[in-house]
Amino acid sequence: MRKILATWLLVLTALMTSGCGFTISPQELYCLPKLPTEYTELDNRINAILSDGAEYAAPISGSNIQPVQLEDLNGDGQEEAVAFFRNDADEKPLKICIFTAKDQTYELSYVIESSGTAIYSISYNDLDGDGNTELIVGWRVTTDLQALVVYTLKDGEPTELMRSNYVRYAVTDLDQDQVQELVVLRSAEGGDAVADYYTWQNGGLQLQGSAPISITMAELNQQGRVTAGTLNDGMPALFVTGVEEGLWSVTDVLASRNGDLTNITLSDATGVSAEIAPFQTLYPMDINSDGVTELPRAVSLPILQENQIAYQRIDWYTYNAQGEATLALSTYHDIEDGWYFLLPESWREEVMVSRSVDEDEACVTFYIQGEQGPEPFMQITAITGSSRSVKAVRALLDLDALKGSKDRSADIDKTLDDAAKANPWAFGEDGAAGVAVVSTGAEHGAPPANESNGVEAAFKSLNPELNL
Repeated sequence: MRKILATWLLVLTALMTSGCGFTISPQELYCLPKLPTEYTELDNRINAILSDGAEYAAPISGSNIQPVQLEDLNGDGQEEAVAFFRNDADEKPLKICIFTAKDQTYELSYVIESSGTAIYSISYNDLDGDGNTELIVGWRVTTDLQALVVYTLKDGEPTELMRSNYVRYAVTDLDQDQVQELVVLRSAEGGDAVADYYTWQNGGLQLQGSAPISITMAELNQQGRVTAGTLNDGMPALFVTGVEEGLWSVTDVLASRNGDLTNITLSDATGVSAEIAPFQTLYPMDINSDGVTELPRAVSLPILQENQIAYQRIDWYTYNAQGEATLALSTYHDIEDGWYFLLPESWREEVMVSRSVDEDEACVTFYIQGEQGPEPFMQITAITGSSRSVKAVRALLDLDALKGSKDRSADIDKTLDDAAKANPWAFGEDGAAGVAVVSTGAEHGAPPANESNGVEAAFKSLNPELNL
């Protein structure tokens, strides 16, 4: 009897907390959770805008590409809703509407408008360290022109803090004052490229200075990349890489020196960065996880025989704030198969390489010069065929021991468990050492395929455990 009563109490408690009510029908027993009232009200307000002739116009670039994004813009712990629209009937068709939560509803508090063809990007950054978020918006004005505008919402209405044409930008703390600065990369008059350095002064963003960069904006815009990193003396820096016709990479290194932005790799004689190398689809990175950013330079390895493909090693260099480069390490990168090998220092000038490919495997053989000529001493094989998973797991198992097993099923299970514990990366364990956890860009509520309701998509992203 006690068990029956306890069971009924659990059922009643579940029903009371489920939101399904006390008049129970089979449909109600399976009812799904609903959006909270404030999100339903937000949905209604957005639908009113859409019904008035507008359409969603989500940013087309960056990580924040959702039509409705939920962000705490004023640091009060309550998220504002940022929605993006286009209404071609208006003089300024592009609109960013900001809704503030109040009394279980959302009210339209701010509207940012602009002309142009698209909202290119948006990011949310506190540029003065006061807990309020500034909006950095990229507007696509024409096919060839983009405008970057920074807005603040402090004074009751959107206020522009700066405006500039741009190709790329970065937000980072270069001067180590615990406040982020804005670096804008753009074309100057005459086609030269510059990096503008904005800092927070006198209640707003001020242009602190500019530094020339040697790459063109076309080289940056195509395969180029801007990387925030660290010099070998601990100073933060920006590494701006451009790619020339897919053949050469040029990297400018920008750092703050005495409050000004300086290109520490720029040659006074040539006006071009000293960091020029054949492009190998590699960019500045912390390749050895020592907290310092290394820059890649491709160097030809000795060849085994005439007419052989010239293979390359990658020498990785670090810089200090004075622009002095230091060789940190060397690697062999197999770009095609996605792996690299750290070359011991004694191998750097001596090792030779050959590569062979068949249907299921790509094998790289390393050689060293011996008395009778090049002698192979190591092979690294990438399993590339359809059976690569089976082959990879077999390589981790002692198959000879398993053949003599008395309880093969149990021993296989145990062997697989041991292999998974010793090599979690091979079994796709999230967060395991050697496994990269990559952002999908959906931090702000990317809608599923064919998702038309931006509010519901944003809410789902914050509550992934709910099946709405």
